[in-house]
Amino acid sequence: QVQLVESGGGLVQAGGSLRLSCATSGLPFRTSAMAWFRQAPGKEHEFVATVGWSAVNTYYADSVKGRFTLSRDNAKSMVYLQMNSLKLEDAAVYYCAADGRGTPLGSTSQSDYDYWGQGTQVTVAS
Repeated sequence: QVQLVESGGGLVQAGGSLRLSCATSGLPFRTSAMAWFRQAPGKEHEFVATVGWSAVNTYYADSVKGRFTLSRDNAKSMVYLQMNSLKLEDAAVYYCAADGRGTPLGSTSQSDYDYWGQGTQVTVAS
């Protein structure tokens, strides 16, 4: 059984930082592309970042490029999202997602991910 568990969300002042973690189990993690999406109230799921099998193959949404960094630790089967210079518009529930089809590169489409975590809330205060 595949499980993804996010942690690290919370309340932060605008301009501050948070580090989200996603612990996985039951996945062939080394050959699973991973991604983060987010959903703010009243809005659609939004792609944030993805990493392929290789940690160097990352891709970011324009809205977070230069501020967020996605990394993976294959030894621990975990992915991390370091979020710096947080803005009010970054507030959302953040979801970790995993590709179960063995695709080497990540995707920006939520339909390409088979497994999802329960989400972790990020609140940004002015």
